[in-house]
Amino acid sequence: MKRIAILGSVLVTSIALLSGCQLNTPSQEPTYSIAFSYKVNDERHIHFADADGNYAKQVTNFIKVEGYPSVSPDGTKMAFYGKYDNNKTWSIHIVNLDGSDIRRITNTPNVWDSAPSWSADSQNITFAREYKNGQGEWQNEIWIAAADGSKTQQIKLLRGVGPKFISNNRILFFTQDTTSAIYIANVDGSNLIQLTNNDAENWYPDISPNEQKIVFMSNRDGNREIYIMNIDGTSQTRLTYNNVDDWNPSWSSDGKEIIFTSEVPNQFSDIYKINHDGSELQKLITGASQASWIKTP
Repeated sequence: MKRIAILGSVLVTSIALLSGCQLNTPSQEPTYSIAFSYKVNDERHIHFADADGNYAKQVTNFIKVEGYPSVSPDGTKMAFYGKYDNNKTWSIHIVNLDGSDIRRITNTPNVWDSAPSWSADSQNITFAREYKNGQGEWQNEIWIAAADGSKTQQIKLLRGVGPKFISNNRILFFTQDTTSAIYIANVDGSNLIQLTNNDAENWYPDISPNEQKIVFMSNRDGNREIYIMNIDGTSQTRLTYNNVDDWNPSWSSDGKEIIFTSEVPNQFSDIYKINHDGSELQKLITGASQASWIKTP
């Protein structure tokens, strides 16, 4: 994994401890493996940490609420969302990892743009847009934009949330209708393939690096837990057994581990790590959410 070092003006704090697992300052810049949104009072900003949740470092301070960080595969840029207008407008931003050239690439008022994801060549991103129409009905749309913020366009044949680019010019996403499900489709919206088929929530899919497995959240057994399945939807298996909601899973670059967010009653949420077979559950970071692995060459 490539070392990620944030050296430019985006850096607003030195290395700080969030997880409580390390009590010393590292002698050299650590290898950052996890990006996440960390909450302090009523603000949330993006931090990086190593694979064990240590040596967390704040890397953004542009907007009061920032989240859904996604580092490009070439390790040069990061996409994230920020909230405006008293949280009524959510917008996608792209910034170089040296802190330069931050761009707000969406600015439509009163819509929620979130969960950006990069194409394998780091040239495009996809993201979700949610809003209420004139009849008060929620609309869920999938959009694509070039990495420089140009060529922003909706995939009009698809209705969904949480899109992610996968190989062969396809997109993995989920729906939030009365019956939600996980799908794969071509980037133009054609060849729609449904992977889950039940009355539960099936949300937040993420594909393994070898594209053989999909991890996702489902509440089919009573509350929101983390599940795994084959790329064709077979062998759907539960990984977590908690009394609180678990969501937003993300694969490590080697496909061996999964990080996810776990809610804390009457508080915010924490980030956990688990092996892909459900073993060795470990709490990584307190007071954080929307974690993703930094997947770079």
